[in-house]
Amino acid sequence: METVLSGIRPTGNLHLGNYFGAMKSFLKMQDEYNCYFFIADWHSLTTHPHPDNILNNTHTILAEYLACGLDPNKATIYVQSDVKEVLELYMYLNMNAYLGELERTTTFKDKARKQPNNVNAGLLTYPTLMASDILMHRAHKVPVGKDQEQNMEMARKFARRFNHIYEVDLFPEPESFSFGKEALKIPGLDGSGKMGKSEGNAIYLMDDEKTIKQKVMKAVTDSGPTEPNSPKPEPIANLFTFLSIVSTPDTYQHFDEAYNKCEIRYGDLKKQLAEDINACCAPIRERIIEYRKDTDLLEKVAKEGAEKARENARQTVEMAREIIGFPKMR
Repeated sequence: METVLSGIRPTGNLHLGNYFGAMKSFLKMQDEYNCYFFIADWHSLTTHPHPDNILNNTHTILAEYLACGLDPNKATIYVQSDVKEVLELYMYLNMNAYLGELERTTTFKDKARKQPNNVNAGLLTYPTLMASDILMHRAHKVPVGKDQEQNMEMARKFARRFNHIYEVDLFPEPESFSFGKEALKIPGLDGSGKMGKSEGNAIYLMDDEKTIKQKVMKAVTDSGPTEPNSPKPEPIANLFTFLSIVSTPDTYQHFDEAYNKCEIRYGDLKKQLAEDINACCAPIRERIIEYRKDTDLLEKVAKEGAEKARENARQTVEMAREIIGFPKMR
């Protein structure tokens, strides 16, 4: 069975983009692949989070994972910092990573431009830590967005380089992966681009009914079509994308026909959309609240997941140590 790995930084709550763009695919993957889903708390250190927030945010993401349907009996769910082996592999990969190639990565250049006073070594070597997460489990497939594709190519490069230097076939070259059809791209409500935390245009799974309605009612619209069957501009197309995902086909058809007849009432569309988004989020929100209260359960899931992940990681690191020339762990 092929291995799939995916991680998320604990920098805030999951939003609808995470849920429809990734989580729903993960629920199918856990039935068909050997899956590792982890919370990348070490990756978050590049932005120097407050110590109080690290554990709290980790518990939040873990509760949301479980509330969305990830099953610890089907997939290995763990916290990155509980698996120390990744740091040893990170060091080995860094010894074969070169300054020029790390400086040329788009993610490094973008972050360095946005935060010129915090261009730290962890940011520079982010691709090697990401590669370590993947290669530690000798993963075959990694679900990633387009913004991480260059880092995935770096992971493949590091795998090839290690295998070539030591004339072995230890690491498979991981491939970017989308389960089934292309993953849904969920737009923001500000009229353009995708939904995201940093963009400030997200609807979170934890948002209550009132908050959801407020966000949807503020969505960007125009004055409406003036010609029948007019193409929908991007802000309007975004609203209809939401309708196609969370509403019934009849609801979508009703508003689509109204638009094509130049009879669309955006206020009515937004009210219906807010109701349908809340209907989608409400049961997940309730489960998140219940899981978040049960700290003992969250710790149990994290501990058991770490034990499984470490057993697999230990085997990989021990093989890497011997290949490089170090003795077995004493």
